[in-house]
Amino acid sequence: QSGARINISEGNCPERIVTITGPTDAIFKAFAMIAYKFEEDITNSMSNSTATSKPPVTLRLVVPASQCGSLIGKGGSKIKEIRESTGAQVQVAGDMLPNSTERAVTISGTPDAIIQCVKQICVVMLESPPKGATIPYRPKPASTPVIFAGGQAYTIQGQYAIPHPDQLTKLHQLAMQQTPFTPLGQTTPAFPGTLGSVAGKQWSSFVLPLPALTMFPCICAGLDASPPASTHELTIPNDLIGCIIGRQGTKINEIRQMSGAQIKIANATEGSSERQITITGTPANISLAQYLINAR
Repeated sequence: QSGARINISEGNCPERIVTITGPTDAIFKAFAMIAYKFEEDITNSMSNSTATSKPPVTLRLVVPASQCGSLIGKGGSKIKEIRESTGAQVQVAGDMLPNSTERAVTISGTPDAIIQCVKQICVVMLESPPKGATIPYRPKPASTPVIFAGGQAYTIQGQYAIPHPDQLTKLHQLAMQQTPFTPLGQTTPAFPGTLGSVAGKQWSSFVLPLPALTMFPCICAGLDASPPASTHELTIPNDLIGCIIGRQGTKINEIRQMSGAQIKIANATEGSSERQITITGTPANISLAQYLINAR
C-alpha cells in the first residue's frame, strides 16, 4: 500500500531490523502504517489490562554513528528543535550497537508525532550523508545461558541443566587440557572454529559460577604455572575506539577483567586517524584480549 520496499531481517533473533527503501513519500507512508499498527497493538493489549494511561508508541531507528552528530546538533540544538516541533521524545544512544558503527535512535510519542519526527530525521540524514564506511548492525541469534561443570557445557531450561552437545564443550575441554590460545592472525585446526562458536553466543549471556567455574581467568591461569609476560600493540581507527572503551570505560574494564591482561589506550594524536592499544600479559591473556577487542 505504501509503495515502499520493505525487508525484515531473519527471525531467530530477539530483535529484527525492518529496512524501508523508496521515495521519501513511500517511506513516510510505510512508517505511518507501522506506527498506527503499533498503536493498534497497544490498544488491544490494554483491553485486558488494568492500566489507565496508554503507553506511547516507540520505534528504534538504526542510524550510522557518523550522522548522529548532525542529528543532535551543536549543544543539542537540532534534537531539541525536533522534539519541540513534533512533540515526540527522541533519544540518541551513547554507545554504538554491538559489532557495528551504528547507534540506536529511540522515538516515542503518538503515531502522528512519530511520523513528523521521522520526516525531520530523514531531512537531516539527506543533508549530512554518512562519513566513511558504515558497519551495519546485525542482531545476533538468541542464546540461552551456558554453565560449564565437569568438562561439560549445560544450557538452563527452566529449573534443569541440559547437556549442551556443541563446540562450547569442546572449547572448555581444550582449555582444561592447557591448549594454548593462538594469537589472532594465526590459525590452528582446533581454535578458530571453537572460538567462533563462542562469539556467536554473546559474552554477556554466559553464566559462569564463581570461583571454580569462572571460565576465562581459569583458562588463562591454567595454561602455564609461570608464563612469561610479553607486550603486543595494535592500532584501532579513532571512530571505533568508543565502542571498545564503552561508557565511562565499562567495556574496556570488562575486557581487562575477562582476559587478565593489562590494556593501555594511547591518547589521540593530532592528525592521526588511529589510536594505539598496548596489551601486556601472558600469551594467553594477550590472545584473549585481542579476541575480545576484535569482537567489540
